[in-house]
Amino acid sequence: MFTFSLTLVRHGETQYNRDKLLQGQGVDTPLSETGLQQGEAVGQYLKDIKFNNVYVSNLQRAIQTAEIILRNNTHCSGTEMVLEPLLRERGFGVAEGRPKEDLKNMANAAGQSCHDYTPPGGETLDQVKLRFKKFLKVLFKQMLDEHGQSGPHASAGASGAGDTANGPAAAASVIASVGSADDGLQGVSVHALVVSHGAYIRVAVKHLVEDLKSSLPAGVKMSQLFSPCPNTGISRFVFTLSQSESSPVLSAARCFFTNRKDHLENLTAAE
Repeated sequence: MFTFSLTLVRHGETQYNRDKLLQGQGVDTPLSETGLQQGEAVGQYLKDIKFNNVYVSNLQRAIQTAEIILRNNTHCSGTEMVLEPLLRERGFGVAEGRPKEDLKNMANAAGQSCHDYTPPGGETLDQVKLRFKKFLKVLFKQMLDEHGQSGPHASAGASGAGDTANGPAAAASVIASVGSADDGLQGVSVHALVVSHGAYIRVAVKHLVEDLKSSLPAGVKMSQLFSPCPNTGISRFVFTLSQSESSPVLSAARCFFTNRKDHLENLTAAE
């Protein structure tokens, strides 16, 4: 058994976010001044977590956010950032660059809810989920190959993490350290960071919770789990893998929190 944590972060704000315009994949804008500040805030929040592997959407708003996170991190100065097209935002087709209100109007005209509607040339939610499933396959294999058999320290950490991530100690840690940057990391020695996008992360969390049956924090509301992720919002899952002959098998998954934005409180107050 091998256990590792996955921390998902949405990119910081862009001017398109502020103006409520859809970006998708075809509009590749940099972070706004607020987005840069949000990046610094999330970087400071996560600075003491030693991320072994970092995967980032290859759109510049995600790359910029990841660069800021790594620059703030006390352990990650030499960590290589993998640019991964599978982590790109959902494609919104003809709606890209247009106001979100236009998407709502298009959905209404088609007799569908905005969340379920796919504009012409855009990706369906199932297509986005398929991309995420492909990414998980790559992630699980790479994490197991690189860290699953790397000596006594890693295996001891992994086995200890298995106990922690899936037993009573995990529930206790969630209750004891609500709002802490290291929630869910007790006893886990290998950590992955993913920087991606709002619509993509929403699909990813839904897949991890509904399809992969991640166990959930006590008392959490489903509406909070699946709510839109704010800019630089943080979600965390812990996975336990076992090795089969062909590929890694997911033995257990646990969600510790989604869409956390504690690090933005001072920024909001300043505005």
